[in-house]
Amino acid sequence: MTTEEAAQHDLEPAVAVVGMSGRFPGAPDLDAYWANLRDGVCSLSAFTEKELLADGADPAELRNPAYVPAQGHLAAADRFEAELFGFSRTEAAALDPQHRVLLETAWSALEDAGYAPLNAPSRTGVYVGGSPTEHALAAGTDPALAASIGALQVRILTDREFLAPWISYRLGLDGPSMTVQTACSTSLTAVHLAVQALLLGECDTALAGGVAIGTVRRQGYVHYQGGIFSPDGRCRPFDEKAAGTVPGSGVGVLVLRRLEDALADGDPVRAVIRGTAVTNDGAGKVGFTAPGVDQQTAAITEAWAAAGLEPSAAQYVEAHGTGTELGDRIELEAASAAFAAGAGPDSSVGIGLGSVKSNIGHADAAAGAAALIKTVLMLEHATLAPTVDVTSPVAALADSPLRLVTETRRWPRRPDLPRLAGVTSVGIGGTNVHVVVQEAPARGPRAEAGARPTVLPLSARTEHQLGLVAARLAARLREADAPALADVAHTLRTGRVGMPVRAYVVAAGVREASDKLMALAEGRQDSVRDPSGEAWLRGEEVTWPALDGEVRRVRLPAYPFAGESHGALTLRGPAAHPPAESAAPSPGSELESEVAELVVEALDLDGPAGLEKTYFEAGGDSLTAVHLAGRLRDELDIDVPIQLFLEPITLKEMTIRIVEIKEGGGADGALDALLAEFEAES
Repeated sequence: MTTEEAAQHDLEPAVAVVGMSGRFPGAPDLDAYWANLRDGVCSLSAFTEKELLADGADPAELRNPAYVPAQGHLAAADRFEAELFGFSRTEAAALDPQHRVLLETAWSALEDAGYAPLNAPSRTGVYVGGSPTEHALAAGTDPALAASIGALQVRILTDREFLAPWISYRLGLDGPSMTVQTACSTSLTAVHLAVQALLLGECDTALAGGVAIGTVRRQGYVHYQGGIFSPDGRCRPFDEKAAGTVPGSGVGVLVLRRLEDALADGDPVRAVIRGTAVTNDGAGKVGFTAPGVDQQTAAITEAWAAAGLEPSAAQYVEAHGTGTELGDRIELEAASAAFAAGAGPDSSVGIGLGSVKSNIGHADAAAGAAALIKTVLMLEHATLAPTVDVTSPVAALADSPLRLVTETRRWPRRPDLPRLAGVTSVGIGGTNVHVVVQEAPARGPRAEAGARPTVLPLSARTEHQLGLVAARLAARLREADAPALADVAHTLRTGRVGMPVRAYVVAAGVREASDKLMALAEGRQDSVRDPSGEAWLRGEEVTWPALDGEVRRVRLPAYPFAGESHGALTLRGPAAHPPAESAAPSPGSELESEVAELVVEALDLDGPAGLEKTYFEAGGDSLTAVHLAGRLRDELDIDVPIQLFLEPITLKEMTIRIVEIKEGGGADGALDALLAEFEAES
């Protein structure tokens, strides 16, 4: 297809970005992320010696003249609303911070798309990846943790292999679930796989992205001459003074659907992915960790061919751009070859070039997601964000069609084309990815509807969070581009999970709704009562009255997570997870007390009172059953039939039955058989 034909907006097989969520250094959400990018903020942190020592740094290491106290730090990465996702405190403490943050980000991304996270579309796939973590390494070498919850459970809660399956399991997503690993290009490779799965019909909706939280601690690094890390804690892609990158943390998840489905279902399309491609350098490079030119060029040209476009249609390229001399030189050579015939929005300035690593550092497995989300935000705002800390662009740019963007500027649309950009990600080991992104098609104006009272239902886990939900929604409805009230009501009714603490307001317009929501946030209930709203307050399944006109999903503020800190395991000290509470001695025999203590510890119960629940009511699952049965056998010499955990009896009754098994000498081979089968499968 020629660029002239593309001007007709023929978006045959294409994929829509309908939702996004992310957390990056200096940005707890994407609104803050965009503000930082637009304003040219460098969000890399420079730590004081006091901060580093408080987080466990080795004083001797800090005295090393080559130690650089900088990092792209992700604040509050140890916090997690465990109860929302069905994890006990013990499990949450063992769960890798990467898993915790990725679960919450997947939840928020679905909400951004207007879908309730626990009621997502059928055949929703998950394609994500992560980085190695200090927590996982420490957990794998912590014998006390293994003794407490079982070695297999430790692995399942910490290994990045299970990043995708945990999302699918906790959110009830039944499409393909794949953890992707291609080093630094992981999350953009995940996007490529998700796009292919959608176009092939393997799923109808997909979550794609990645996470990188190597450590939750504030931590610097040692700079080595000739190494990949910057000597001064700043990353300067495509600058003559570039001397290395800075490690960073982050997480980004995108919700993808086939464009035709997204438009038909009234989804809030944020951008369109026109084409993707993946290549590998093979042996065509000087070393395993070195990048190669030819296959980076091939990834770019193949992606634009898949989009039905020529590379000359590009107006901006978000590069991998690590700020290393070798990496930047090879990437610029490869991109220049691919875009040689290109012309930007103004032929005198060429194709825009940038790298978000100058803002947040190198987010490893999440780097591609950070770059793609940045590009989508620029398309939405028709604004090119600058690459920061660059004062002397490399001389090679003079002979390239690419021009480094170092100041914020408007992104004009060419008369013959929509806004189009390319995003590149390169992984150690040679996996190169390129994605072609186009601005979203214009959303037609919503038909005017008569103003009539409409119920807006809200819910949260706590009163405090409910107030935040109301306040944030009130602020959104006061913005100039506030959505129509019927669309807001539709999204709240169908795109949010109903939680225990509930409220509602009744309004006939967005301004009235905003005023009442703000009053609700301040503790003043709406005086207008509505039968459907009252049923909502009682926790009933509500059949809401029809809304005016054809309703659409709209972007509204996501759920305000408010979890406590669950710490993280480190390699420099004792485990930071809270110990399980021990049961006080229960009435009855000494053996009964010992059994009760094991049950309370395994299920993380609040003392003996928790024994009034059944096994599954207390959060038990098959793995915990195998582990608990194993501990009963190893520590108390009681061989428990595994079927006992499935019976609808209280834990107190189960404890008595276990004691009776011991005293009566009852035993069978069910546990041994189950353990053998489980070990064989793992």
